[in-house]
Amino acid sequence: MSFDPGSALERLFDEYSRRAKAIRHDLGLPHNADFAEQAQERQNDEVLQALLAEAEAGLRQVGLARLRLAEGTYGQCQRCGEPIEPARLQALPAAECCLACADKHQA
Repeated sequence: MSFDPGSALERLFDEYSRRAKAIRHDLGLPHNADFAEQAQERQNDEVLQALLAEAEAGLRQVGLARLRLAEGTYGQCQRCGEPIEPARLQALPAAECCLACADKHQA
């Protein structure tokens, strides 16, 4: 079976969208009137807000990957211009750079 980046990005977009929607729903729930419970709920809200930020960042990355696909530059490293390894794209369909550049960036 060959890798279809459009389908992979669509699935990833759907996953991040569902995740963000569920988190927004949870953040919109009213807090308990009990002070101790409310303190715990506010801590949980901080975790949910961080998870929402991650989901929104994922949506942005997928959006950029879709643009690269439309422009014909999908699979090309945004740093060095070399092709991104197919296995990397299968594992991370929204990858912006090759493994070598990603390792350099993290170092």
